[in-house]
Amino acid sequence: MKHKVLIVDDEPLARRGVRARLESLPDFILLDDCEDGVAGLKAIRRHQPDLVFLDIQMPGLSGFDMLKRLPKNRIPVIIFLTAYDQYALRAFEVHALDYLLKPIDDERFAEAISRARCQLKHRTEDSIEERLRELIAAHDPVARRPSPFAERFTLRAGSKITFVRADEIDWIEAVGDYAGLHVGNRTPLMRETINRLETRLDPEKFIRIHRSAIVQASRICELRTLPNRELRVRLTSGADLKVSRTYRDGIDRWLARK
Repeated sequence: MKHKVLIVDDEPLARRGVRARLESLPDFILLDDCEDGVAGLKAIRRHQPDLVFLDIQMPGLSGFDMLKRLPKNRIPVIIFLTAYDQYALRAFEVHALDYLLKPIDDERFAEAISRARCQLKHRTEDSIEERLRELIAAHDPVARRPSPFAERFTLRAGSKITFVRADEIDWIEAVGDYAGLHVGNRTPLMRETINRLETRLDPEKFIRIHRSAIVQASRICELRTLPNRELRVRLTSGADLKVSRTYRDGIDRWLARK
């Protein structure tokens, strides 16, 4: 039996990864892949797929927003594509809904496909819809108020693409037109100026301390005032950084909230 499939994800790399893996599965026919939620909804109504690979975090119309608008008379099996951490993923498991954590692992993909085959064989649309609605309800506060700030960044180096979560970053260093993301003992470069990057970071979590440095507040473990009234911060990673007078107010505001 052939099963019709759609992919809805704003990341070309993720779509290509799913598409390439589906090519070796003769019982799944890929009808379309969509780069946003609006196109995804139109494709679902047009094709009435059996299975949808759905990204949760998309600009404009998120995966959860899409789920609220799915036609009730034809609910497909959903495999979520997500970068959520392990704690958030428990919600998918509780509601017996499958997910693939990005970047996608071949073994985990095969497991998800096996579960999808089982669901498609014994599917009851009422049961699938009920589980989807329960998941939406569990995540509704997040779905209604998506964060305007970046939760992860995409880094490209030649043909290689990697992802860095904002919460993993210790501090950020200006390197010309690039930004060096200090993540533990790694410093991958991102092709974006530090001024532009600052506008994408949550100001409750990140503090600009110098024209060439932004630190994650949770990584600050020590502040020192030197004899010349210069202020320096030490991070949990061991980095020792200067706070310029221009950006001293940011540290003062952070201290006032403590």
